[in-house]
Amino acid sequence: MKRSDLFALGAVILILLPFFLSPSFFELYRKLNAAYPYVAGFIKFAILATFGESLGLRIRSGNYWQKGFGIIPRALVWGIIGITIKMAFIIFGEGAPMVLKSLGVSFPTSIPSDIFRQTGFSWLKLLASFSVGITLNLFFAPVFMTFHRITDMHIQRTGGTLKGFFTPIPARKYIAAMDWSGYWDFVLKRTVPLFWIPAQTLNFMLPEEFRILVAALYGIILGVFLSVAAMRQIKGR
Repeated sequence: MKRSDLFALGAVILILLPFFLSPSFFELYRKLNAAYPYVAGFIKFAILATFGESLGLRIRSGNYWQKGFGIIPRALVWGIIGITIKMAFIIFGEGAPMVLKSLGVSFPTSIPSDIFRQTGFSWLKLLASFSVGITLNLFFAPVFMTFHRITDMHIQRTGGTLKGFFTPIPARKYIAAMDWSGYWDFVLKRTVPLFWIPAQTLNFMLPEEFRILVAALYGIILGVFLSVAAMRQIKGR
C-alpha cells in the first residue's frame, strides 16, 4: 500500500466519521440536504464520484492523479450529473409506484410513494423499490452514462484543462468514436442489472435520511465503474 492510499483512506474516514459519531452533525446535514437538495446533490457527486474516478485511475495506473486527468472539469461534470440524479430520484420515486398502481397494485394511501415513508419491511415496499430501481436504471442511467462518456472524452482530448473543457464539444465525433459494443457489454449488460438495479432497490428500502447518504456513497462506486469502462474501451482499440 502506497502512502497516497493511506492519505485517501484517511480522507474518506474523516468525511464519513462525523455522520456516525455525531447525531447533531447528521441532523444538520439532513436539514441542509432538504433545504438545498440540488446544491447538495452537486456537492456530493462533485466530491465523491470524482474521487471514485480517481480510484479508477489508481486501479489502472497506480496513481490517483496524473497530468491531463482534469480533476476540476470532472468535478463540474459530476456536479451536474448529481443535480440530474436528484431530479431522477424525485421523478422515478414518485412515478414508478404510480405505474404499479395503474397496473392494479393496491397501495394503503392515495399517494403510492407514501409506501417509502413507512417504517419496517413489507413486500409492497420491496416491489415499489424494485420498480424504482428498474425504471431509473433502464430509462435514465443509459442517458447520463452516455453523457458522462462524451464529456470524459472531451476532458481527455483537451488536456484536462478548465479552458479546454469550455470549448465546444464535438459530440457527433465522440459518439462515432465510442466503443458501443464495450459500453453495452460492460456498463449496460453487466453493471446495470447485476449492481445498479439491486443497489437502488435497496436504497429505496432504507429510511429517507439514510437513502441520502447511501446515494452519495454510490457516487464513489459509479465513478469507479465508469472509469474502468473507459479503461476497457482504451484497451479494446
